[in-house]
Amino acid sequence: MSGEKQNEVVWPAGYRINPRHDDLPADLLEAFGKIPVAVAGDCMGRSIGTMGLKSYHGNKIMCGQAVTVRVRPGDNLMVHKALMMAQAGDVIVIDGGGDLTQAVIGGLIRTTAQTKKLGGFVIDGAIRDLAEWAEGDMPVFARGHTHRGPSKEGPGEINVAVAVGGLVVHPGDLILGDLDGVIAIRAQDAAALLPRTLAHLEREAKIRETNLKGIADPERFDAILRAKGLPV
Repeated sequence: MSGEKQNEVVWPAGYRINPRHDDLPADLLEAFGKIPVAVAGDCMGRSIGTMGLKSYHGNKIMCGQAVTVRVRPGDNLMVHKALMMAQAGDVIVIDGGGDLTQAVIGGLIRTTAQTKKLGGFVIDGAIRDLAEWAEGDMPVFARGHTHRGPSKEGPGEINVAVAVGGLVVHPGDLILGDLDGVIAIRAQDAAALLPRTLAHLEREAKIRETNLKGIADPERFDAILRAKGLPV
């Protein structure tokens, strides 16, 4: 038997803890922190992003790399372990199966996240202690809320591919979140996507300027209508 096989970890059924992701360059993360989710989504085909999650923290923008967690609905044992592994700026992305009967995180976990300077949370599940989250300094997007607290029994997995609100998230993905929603960008695609988003912002600025001045070219849409056979 090879040394690799001898050292292979055998996890109990339903449990797995994979290592934390590699870090993207700090300047890349800083640049994406200024990119609206809608713009990133436009540059990725307009067909990706979470559905059904809402911001519970106000309008602070979220930008960081994903530490992913899959939990049994209503349980947060592995969320606590993920918090121990996460580093400043990381976003904890939790697949809670969309369950709203028990909160997966609350105010105490928020305090830990603040201390560690995490980037925020994305949860396909429920939160509680809304008054604390509403202070606005720790981004959190969740499917809903309830006062009922979680169990801490497991099972669960850390740093595996998860699904949150119809969005597939891989460990280390770049996560963007604002009032429009949440999107995930594969880490290996982020550097190539950035210049496209900046160019998109520049195009939108030019269109906005013509709209404000009332000098928008009607041919922009008439050409599309004519191509569909409309006599315009």
